[in-house]
Amino acid sequence: MHVALFGGSFNPPHVAHQLVALYVLETTPVAELWFVPAFQHAFDKPLESFADRFAMCERAASALGPRVRVSDVEARIGGPSRTLKTVERLLQEDPTNNFSVVVGSDLVGEIDKWYGAPALRSMVAFIVVGRAGGPASIAMPAISSTEIRAALAQSRDARALLPKTVLDYITSRGLYGSPTPATTK
Repeated sequence: MHVALFGGSFNPPHVAHQLVALYVLETTPVAELWFVPAFQHAFDKPLESFADRFAMCERAASALGPRVRVSDVEARIGGPSRTLKTVERLLQEDPTNNFSVVVGSDLVGEIDKWYGAPALRSMVAFIVVGRAGGPASIAMPAISSTEIRAALAQSRDARALLPKTVLDYITSRGLYGSPTPATTK
């Protein structure tokens, strides 16, 4: 089966992530797309817990149908996220799968600097999706998880940026400094 791996911090996952997933499913010859939340950021950026980010990814993925799922492979590997290690583990688990890696057009020039880039290039194809700051025939909305976290921490409205199920989860757990239902009464 041909699977597109869509990795990221997903801190939190937002509507542009959903749009990327739908775009890849509808414009490339993949059978499925898997969200792959990083267990630990490769450059030690602070993240909400893996369990919370995984749960939010599940909520974002659920709106996209049965061809989208969320993989916990990076939690099973542990440590900093490395795409090569992720692909190697997934191929060990099921060598019949064929993987491609979704990457924003703004990162294409950096791939050769990634950990194990030559080996990774020999194992996967890259699906390039337009993103602000990079060349592409189509660009996804410029939505930033950093800006979403800041908005939530300042109790600003983020409904237009997050799937409703993800925003409900964030609010129920008080993530990113957002007020919980108990604190808003």
